[in-house]
Amino acid sequence: MPFSLPFSLPPAASTYAGDIDFLFWLITVITGIAFVIVEVGLVWFSIKYRWRADRRAHFTHGSARAEVIWTAVPAVTVVILGLMSNGLWVKIKGRNSAPPDAVQLEVHGKQFEWIITYPGPDGQLGNEDDFKVRKQLHLVVDKPVNMHLTAEEVIHSFFVPEFRLKQDAVPGMTVQAWFQPTKTGEFELACAELCGHGHYSMRARVFVHTQAEYDAWLAERAAQAATSEEEAKS
Repeated sequence: MPFSLPFSLPPAASTYAGDIDFLFWLITVITGIAFVIVEVGLVWFSIKYRWRADRRAHFTHGSARAEVIWTAVPAVTVVILGLMSNGLWVKIKGRNSAPPDAVQLEVHGKQFEWIITYPGPDGQLGNEDDFKVRKQLHLVVDKPVNMHLTAEEVIHSFFVPEFRLKQDAVPGMTVQAWFQPTKTGEFELACAELCGHGHYSMRARVFVHTQAEYDAWLAERAAQAATSEEEAKS
């Protein structure tokens, strides 16, 4: 049986998940080391300077040298981490960072569900053959997706842990977020922003298909949408 840490991350399932995991563990190690140093120092000071009947109190105004060190070291560390991660964040969230061949989807958050708008058979979003699906996000493995996130009444947050993607959807704005799934399977889409009394139920399923599976699903849903539209007109 393979060894698994109790706090290990969900299996990575997007192209940039590995880079984000590296940053996560790097920051965890650095803050963990700082935590141990501080706690060991507290214990050491508690023992070394504990009360004794024969000891007189010593008053000090501190050490300028020590203050410079414990201010400069964290500041330099944060700057280095920022410079290291800047390229990744520009790649993921920079303007026009989505690949030009990405599939365009509209994802609308409302209390308390996700509504996804898919392009119809023409493959172009914003035309009459578009159709909507509630609480289901269907994708193609190894194919980039560019989502146009909107919200109806309050802030929601699109979060799929396996994709390492978390992006707020803000009322009155259209926020873009892209990713590329690397594994087929079924995942959970959650709202990671407290959005009301039904926040716990704001979930959807994410299905990552092969191209053939997705084409079959798309044709079926498009046909259903066309039939429903014809019935509504008659």
